[in-house]
Amino acid sequence: MRFSTPRSASSASTTGGPPLVQRTEVWRAYLSWRRSPLSVTGTVLIGLLLLIVVAAPLIATHNPLEQDFAVRLRPPGAGHWFGTDQFGRDNFSRVVYGSRIAMQIILIVSLISGVTGTLLGTLAGYFGGRIDEVISRLTDMFLAFPSLVLAMAFAAALGPNLTNAILAISLVTWTHSARLARAEALRIKQQDFVEAARAMGARNPRVIVRHILPSALSVVVVQLTLRMGAIILTAAGLGFLGLGAQPPTPEWGAMVSDGRNYLVDQWWMSTLPGLAIAVTVLGFNLLGDGIRDLLDPHLRHAPL
Repeated sequence: MRFSTPRSASSASTTGGPPLVQRTEVWRAYLSWRRSPLSVTGTVLIGLLLLIVVAAPLIATHNPLEQDFAVRLRPPGAGHWFGTDQFGRDNFSRVVYGSRIAMQIILIVSLISGVTGTLLGTLAGYFGGRIDEVISRLTDMFLAFPSLVLAMAFAAALGPNLTNAILAISLVTWTHSARLARAEALRIKQQDFVEAARAMGARNPRVIVRHILPSALSVVVVQLTLRMGAIILTAAGLGFLGLGAQPPTPEWGAMVSDGRNYLVDQWWMSTLPGLAIAVTVLGFNLLGDGIRDLLDPHLRHAPL
């Protein structure tokens, strides 16, 4: 009697097992990313920004806080690539170190607003009733005002400094995550697997953590990536108005504000930090569009 030998795990995986499926999904995502020139451009721009943030001490040619009145208001040249400001500080070094402050604002605001909005939206969508009513009305109240105006009000009330500016921006950006998380919770809680988990005795915290939050997070992450450009613009607006980072901190919005009185003759003082803001916002917007396309199920399962 002949017995057939079982196939090994490796041979099973090469004929359609989970590792092969995962590799296929990654390959499809890579092809989808490569087919979009805008996604590639956004990835490259943000990659360069991260490189500048990490290697700022090596890239900067001068101390960003060092003043030298002998070279004040110098135009861009060999000694000072982006020129100097009214105090003789090197603009290139200040723009480079300003990227660190911009990334700090993005990460902290995204973390605070993303976690807060996701938790509140999930609770509102899952429990409904009075909890949903209170959180929804609170969200509508925040959305009734322009985000920059509301952030200015919070920053002025808290006091002008970088920490309060980050808190003010976080207070006005959580609403978008909350609305997305609420919609996702309303959709997921009606699914059969959630009903089955409840029937097996799973309590609400377990259902929320195991089933609702993972689905909501994927949607919120894409939205946060798309909102990072708006976070940079809001932070730059607060810095321009003197409600953000205070001198001599090299923050891009504050640098644009410092150069507005010299814009006619010393154009580089405001133009080059403003260009850094524009490129960063463009990079995050393009990267967010690319991530959204990769996570879109219709695009992800498109034929190769």
